[in-house]
Amino acid sequence: MQPPTQPIWVAGQQVTGTDTTTITPPDGGDPIARVTVASAEHAEGAVHAADAISHELASLPAHRRADALDHVSRRLVESSEELAQLVMAEGGKPIRWARVEVSRAAATFRLASEEARRWSGELQRLDTDPAGEGRIALNRRVPRGPVLGITPFNFPLNLVAHKVAPALAVGAPIVLKPAPATPLSALFIGDLLAETDLPAGSWSVITTPNAQMDSLVTDPRLPVVSFTGSGPVGWSICDRVPRKHVTLELGGNAAAVVCADWNSDADLKNAAQRIAAFGMGQAGQSCISVQRVIADTTIYQRLLDLVLIEVDKQVLGDPADEATTLGPMINTAAAERAHTWVDEAVQSGAHVLTGGNRHNARLEPTVIVDAPLDARVNRDEVFAPVISVRRVDNTDEAFAAVNDSQFGLQVGIFTHDIGTAFRAHRDLDVGGIIIGDVPSYRADQMPYGGTKGSGIGREGVRYAMDDLTYDRSLVFTGAEL
Repeated sequence: MQPPTQPIWVAGQQVTGTDTTTITPPDGGDPIARVTVASAEHAEGAVHAADAISHELASLPAHRRADALDHVSRRLVESSEELAQLVMAEGGKPIRWARVEVSRAAATFRLASEEARRWSGELQRLDTDPAGEGRIALNRRVPRGPVLGITPFNFPLNLVAHKVAPALAVGAPIVLKPAPATPLSALFIGDLLAETDLPAGSWSVITTPNAQMDSLVTDPRLPVVSFTGSGPVGWSICDRVPRKHVTLELGGNAAAVVCADWNSDADLKNAAQRIAAFGMGQAGQSCISVQRVIADTTIYQRLLDLVLIEVDKQVLGDPADEATTLGPMINTAAAERAHTWVDEAVQSGAHVLTGGNRHNARLEPTVIVDAPLDARVNRDEVFAPVISVRRVDNTDEAFAAVNDSQFGLQVGIFTHDIGTAFRAHRDLDVGGIIIGDVPSYRADQMPYGGTKGSGIGREGVRYAMDDLTYDRSLVFTGAEL
């Protein structure tokens, strides 16, 4: 029996249409929802409303925007278990991880509410030179205009929060297009926004096939495109709209470096536990999931033995089971791709020490060694529960290995040496360096984004607000300072 059709949100109103898509669990089973697919008329309605409300929303008193964001944050907390079940159902994320995601989304909206109240600009004295005597400037950041937000499947709630909350905090309308496989969490956010008094047109949540995204991307009424997803799609957006302001978060092949000084039994056990948990958890479907482990030769074998023990403790199973740490990947095709990459590495001389088998969308937690440096499990983003371990002779070689990548998102450095930490900050071509932990750590208020193939711009509430706005100066003449 087909479930009832769920509406989408166009300019703050629920609408249905003739075209629908069925949402099913990644590894099969009964449909969990049927969702309206936005027509061209729906998309036009969302964009037209965002354009029409742009000035009004930017002029809205700060307390109204902040109160709306705070309301969503509180309602996320109140609905946390219901929403965690939804995140689990549509994307196959284990319930323990789904609950963490809901908590982070609530924090993201709360942070945006706080920032909206602080969003004030700054005064700048201009009489630092004789020509500026009697002059003072008020510099404020104002919205670039309506935003097209495009989000992926792997964090269907919190990455929606990272698009919607900063946009509304600065007074920029947003048209959100969630991933076709996981739209339900985004539509739930629409339900909560509908409870606020934000003016109609401030936000829309529309589901469109990826193939029909081009008309939204190129629409001049959406001068900002904020995209999180795959590199080829992200860079193609940049190529299509070179005069728009585009922000891209495109992932990576994150490395965890374990230095020679991280050598006590407790140190190595801690590193192994964190590497296993964040290399395999959520089926490795995070852009800062541990993919490469780079270990000093003096501790390599001890670390590897411990990593294998900890990886074998990971539980591949039913996402609803509290003990499960990883469930299915988003679909069978994704698991097949990752499995193929592992097979390619083996054919080139790599060895699988644990895992490596696949059943439909479920790929076993997999550790490989001796993979050639040009193997795809090392060079590209595997986005699966697969880690590749290699040894290096010193820190210089480790840092060179980190930088030998087309990506540059985050890196984790296990070291006690403050000098090594500062060298990493100076020399590593990445957006974030995590000392004493894996690259998978992220706080939702910190600047988050990468270099090279990992994208342009930054997420993290305050930093995203900066990205969505530009400086506008008001100069007063004849001021007695």
